Amino acid sequence: MKKKLAFMFLCGAVLLTACSGWKGEKAEAVVPEFVFTYAENQAEDYPTTQGAYKFAELVSQRTGGKIEIQVNAGAALGDERSVIEQLQFGGIDFARVSLSPLAEFVPKLNVLQMPYLYTGPEHMWKVLEGEIGADFMNSFENIDLVPLSWYDAGARNFYNSVRPIEKLEDMRGMTIRVQESELMMDTIEALGAKPVPMAYGDVYSGLQTGEVDGAENNWPSYESTGHYEVAKYYTIDEHTRVPEMQLAAQSTWDKLSPEYQEIILECARESALYERKLWAEREKVSEKKVRDAGCVVTELSAEEKGRFQEAVSPMYELYCAEYVDIIDQIVAAGK
Repeated sequence: MKKKLAFMFLCGAVLLTACSGWKGEKAEAVVPEFVFTYAENQAEDYPTTQGAYKFAELVSQRTGGKIEIQVNAGAALGDERSVIEQLQFGGIDFARVSLSPLAEFVPKLNVLQMPYLYTGPEHMWKVLEGEIGADFMNSFENIDLVPLSWYDAGARNFYNSVRPIEKLEDMRGMTIRVQESELMMDTIEALGAKPVPMAYGDVYSGLQTGEVDGAENNWPSYESTGHYEVAKYYTIDEHTRVPEMQLAAQSTWDKLSPEYQEIILECARESALYERKLWAEREKVSEKKVRDAGCVVTELSAEEKGRFQEAVSPMYELYCAEYVDIIDQIVAAGK
């Protein structure tokens, strides 16, 4: 009996030891080596925001949790211009911004958002994903910003609360909200309207109170912000396709090993493909919602669009005189 009890005790001790050993072998929570901030000015469900979350997810997966990127949506870290400035001095680590405010820091980028430059989305992506796009990616010297990938933002169109825009004369006298971009302000003036720079988050109230008559943006932005509720006239003219970029702060980039830098670049590019897919889907949903709400949607005739193009043609001389060869290459890519 004593031998039996001793044997049972021994087995129990072995079992307890094994169990405690198993507990000790459980994977410990990974402590991030880096915790970074990411600024995004759109809402949580917006394609660019979802692209940002995908980027953060991929980076975490491929670094084994060693790099954590915290996405701050809804302009929680400021408007795009202030975000760019914060990136430059390292106050923010990563961000997605529009080329319009970014071109104020890298003037060459104005080339990519010139009015009526592209024949359509296929043309733009052919440019951005080719040698021309690569050349622009290499234009960020001495400004403390590191370009990572291109994001889609569709085509921008005019909308307002006053009247349908069917011809060039309908633009005259209107006050139109624009991004903080000299190019966009001059473009609006060339079309006979008055540009009003205004923070993105203030546009709804500006339209509602009459501080501005209209604005210009893509289908998802027009819908997701509720601007269609207070400015029901939407005119499809596709005056500009303004791609967007994921950026890293140079100070953040310099902290990373070459291996981590390569992972970041790969994840940024993969997240961009994901964002483009979401963008195409969201455009259709947003357009349907706007039309179903009873908004008046007008598409410029080819003849009238030609008049708009002619009106803004001086912008090319004003902003791209030294980049005529690049403009020619872009135009040729669309033929």
